[in-house]
Amino acid sequence: MTDLENKRERLLEVLRGLKRVAVAFSGGIDSTVVAQAAFLALGDAAVAVTADSPSVPRAELAEAKELAARIGIRHRTVTTTEFANPDYVKNDGTRCYHCKDELYSQIEELLPILECDVPFTPDASSTVRRGQALVICSGANLDDRGDYRPGLVAASEHRVRHPLQEAGFTKADVRALAQVWNLPTWDKPASPCLSSRLAPGVTVTTERTARIEAAEAYLKKLGHREFRVRLHEGELARIEVGPESLANLADPHTRADLVRYLKTLGFRYVTLDLEGFRSGSLNELIPLEMRVRNQELIEGEAR
Repeated sequence: MTDLENKRERLLEVLRGLKRVAVAFSGGIDSTVVAQAAFLALGDAAVAVTADSPSVPRAELAEAKELAARIGIRHRTVTTTEFANPDYVKNDGTRCYHCKDELYSQIEELLPILECDVPFTPDASSTVRRGQALVICSGANLDDRGDYRPGLVAASEHRVRHPLQEAGFTKADVRALAQVWNLPTWDKPASPCLSSRLAPGVTVTTERTARIEAAEAYLKKLGHREFRVRLHEGELARIEVGPESLANLADPHTRADLVRYLKTLGFRYVTLDLEGFRSGSLNELIPLEMRVRNQELIEGEAR
């Protein structure tokens, strides 16, 4: 067996061992692979649960529903209310923790209903009772341990399992397996929630996330594939695109149309980041001590 085949079998084995799972399913590449693996390993004893909130682009929510149907896994959406949490909207660097805490809390509240809908089908050697509870699973992979991920701290508090990490998957492994399984999102760029585009200290509002969603939809229509519109203090939009696309956006006509459109959305200033697209660039604004503490908590949970 190849290394990828070994990891695939370990992933399926981990999920079979959980008996019944609820996958926190965003429709991104990581959670899509976990959902596909869960369906292969457990069939109807697996369910995918997708959050619906103002921080989720409508196109992403629709795509998650389509992906779940394509996989064949049972699918539910749950409305999350993180925007009602003052600790979330103040955006002090811990926003992701409060987002995931809300998501996992909502899934936990849904579990009694899901457990009635999702059958338990033990194998011949099973010693688990028919009342075996659903286990919440995330799409976190090994590379996530090296990034600033407060959401992983929330996951540990809710006893969420990370099958990709347990099976030894890096992000590259996830994409490779998704391609083998012919999942349409195997090369899809990462698409974190809209609130992640707001610089720390900029209050999260539904108006701002809607504005960012519209701005990024405009860039997508221009043909850009990997990009971000970051919102900084003073309603300043900082646009990140791949280095190869910088010249295109700097074209006088394209630039003028882009600036005009973003200002109609409510941005006061429109800037182009000459360093280009880079995932998680706003993490550079998180205080060092906060990032170090987060890493210590993640590493402690991994042990």
